[in-house]
Amino acid sequence: MTLAAVLAAVYAVLTVALPIPQYSGIQIRLAEAMTVLPFLFPAATPGLFIGCIIANLFSPYPLDVVCGSLATLLACLWTQHMPNRWLAPLPPVICNAVIVGAEIAWFEAGFTAAFWPAYAFNAFTVGLGELAACYILGSLLLNALPQLSFFRELIPQRQLERLSHHNS
Repeated sequence: MTLAAVLAAVYAVLTVALPIPQYSGIQIRLAEAMTVLPFLFPAATPGLFIGCIIANLFSPYPLDVVCGSLATLLACLWTQHMPNRWLAPLPPVICNAVIVGAEIAWFEAGFTAAFWPAYAFNAFTVGLGELAACYILGSLLLNALPQLSFFRELIPQRQLERLSHHNS
């Protein structure tokens, strides 16, 4: 419960306070790097979901509170079940590209002929931002946290076994 509360706060603060694009088709939401944490800590999922809801209250896209937050929740749930640390960043990239890309395209074009080109662009750019956040920063977290005794003690045995079986 404490881990979830801390992650909710950190996610919201990183998203709202950093002066970089966080709510558009071209974005890099650094807090999304933490969506790989359910691979190590399944208890991180509710905190990241709540943090995303809080952060999305500041979005210019009203649907972001629902769609963007659900994309993060689905990504976290899927990440918990990934077979190894190299695939753990993939669910946030896919979920956000597909869901948030569609949400932004709908906001920009509605369900007109312009939706599909807008969707292709937004899915691509949101996916690129997620790719950077999750595969660069998220992978650093996945590699560093198990090395630190404080965090290692918080990782459930099942997740530790997955780390040792898939070390390569």
